[in-house]
Amino acid sequence: MSDKELIDQEEIHSKVLRAGRRTYFFDVRSTKAGDYYLTITESKKFTHDDGSFHYKKHKIYLYKEDFAAFKENVEEMMDFIIAEKGTEVISERHQKDFKKEEFHENGEMKPSESFTDVSFDDI
Repeated sequence: MSDKELIDQEEIHSKVLRAGRRTYFFDVRSTKAGDYYLTITESKKFTHDDGSFHYKKHKIYLYKEDFAAFKENVEEMMDFIIAEKGTEVISERHQKDFKKEEFHENGEMKPSESFTDVSFDDI
């Protein structure tokens, strides 16, 4: 079997979901026997201080015999979260205008760009 035929046999269908620093890949693949299974890959980008970056990846293999139970559990967990916390995202990190707090070496927080340092002597 050629490499092209092997790739065609394994990669059947794919979909990508980009979510901030995370990207989720949903891939339908084929077993050697010709049956299908699903892989879900989370890829998260990490940037170093020097501008270089790397990705951390986590992968789940999901086979047909587990689809119903997996779907039921995911739906139950999502329904629970929505019932308890609603649909509004309350984490600051997920807001479009979120700026990561930075700290000096002595542990004091660096002022943000939107912060104006005012002395009471100026008033």
